[in-house]
Amino acid sequence: MSLAIGQSAPQFTLFSSSLTAVSLADFKGRKVVIHFFPMAFTGVCTTQLCTMRDSFGYYDGLNAVILGISVDSPFTLAKFKEENKYPFDLLSDFNKEVSTAYGAIYDEFVFGLRGVSKRAAFVIDEEQRIIYAEVLESAGELPDFAAIAEKVK
Repeated sequence: MSLAIGQSAPQFTLFSSSLTAVSLADFKGRKVVIHFFPMAFTGVCTTQLCTMRDSFGYYDGLNAVILGISVDSPFTLAKFKEENKYPFDLLSDFNKEVSTAYGAIYDEFVFGLRGVSKRAAFVIDEEQRIIYAEVLESAGELPDFAAIAEKVK
């Protein structure tokens, strides 16, 4: 299932790396940049989130929030966030419901692992509609950061 531009974003509530519940609805009135990533502590995932970390100031002035989502546990994500000094929430989609709702899930990933988030990026507008959607089939690729930035401004 893939989501279309202009469609309402699937709502969710997930636990963050700080063990608090975070809902998409909390951010109505702001743009939300969601990055799905396969697994904490893997090279490309670190690059994906570090790119967002390093351009965080850019998004800061734009009434936008960044969320990272993977199927890792909140405890793993807390360590990942701490080690890389990410200034945004990492959310645990441990039950794979949100990755599935956004069409960003592998049936089978490397080493026979099932139900791992695909690398994907979504931008959701102030009314919680999807204005950018990119789901990558190859975990070795990175989202188009310039296109994301363009949609946020």
